[in-house]
Amino acid sequence: MIVRYIKEFYRFIKHVAQSRDLLLTLVKNEFRKQYLGSYLGLIWAFVQPFVFMLVIWFVFTYGFRATPLADDTPFFLWLICGMIPWFFLSNALLSGTDAVVNNAFLVKKVAFRVSILPLVQIGSALIIHMGLVLFLMVACMLYGLMPTIFWIQLPYYIFCSIFLVLGISWITSSLKVFVKDIGNIMTVVIQVGFWATPIFWNIDMVPQQHHWMVQLNPAYYIVEGFRNIFIKEVWFWQFPGATPYFLLMSSLFFIVGAIVFKRLRPHFGDVL
Repeated sequence: MIVRYIKEFYRFIKHVAQSRDLLLTLVKNEFRKQYLGSYLGLIWAFVQPFVFMLVIWFVFTYGFRATPLADDTPFFLWLICGMIPWFFLSNALLSGTDAVVNNAFLVKKVAFRVSILPLVQIGSALIIHMGLVLFLMVACMLYGLMPTIFWIQLPYYIFCSIFLVLGISWITSSLKVFVKDIGNIMTVVIQVGFWATPIFWNIDMVPQQHHWMVQLNPAYYIVEGFRNIFIKEVWFWQFPGATPYFLLMSSLFFIVGAIVFKRLRPHFGDVL
């Protein structure tokens, strides 16, 4: 059975590689549709995350006059290292959940492989993510944290984010065709996930014996990974428990998502 899933994964990757021109075209079209139709265009894609980060920074710096950090790490830098990957995860999940229902005209095309639709939404969110990552790099240098060899881990954590989101999006996008409430459920899940992930609070605030409960959240691995890259300067393999767990969970979502999507795909046209 494992060999069969490996073959399925290989075929999917092969199809994505063969359809890269089509995939890039769809990503560009989706990006333009979302952001380039208004007066301010692309600016709106960055306004929301920047405003949200500034509000959180202002509240903890001047409102509560306290930060969750015990060392000399600038709180704003620590904050954006957590919020930028979270913005990508949440935006990609929400748009990925709508991938099938929002592209019904493509679903009904016999020759089109519908399984790449969530990847189109993820690719569109990735464009904004790369812009925010660039902002993070500049902010680090402004705070005196110059580029180090640890920064080469960035593609790894971005790949982990895409791998996790793709598997979940296959599940949610296929289910939403039949159960419209999935979109609202995902909105609630993401809201809970934001507060359950140590983004603006520190895991050290939780008693040591309960750390494992926080670490069960796959988003924790990504958020902590970004901080390990830019602030703590730690390699991902230095956490022998967290990395295998994340890869196992992501692979599980990927396999289950592929199965669910494949089983429900033949019925999409009848519902849409």
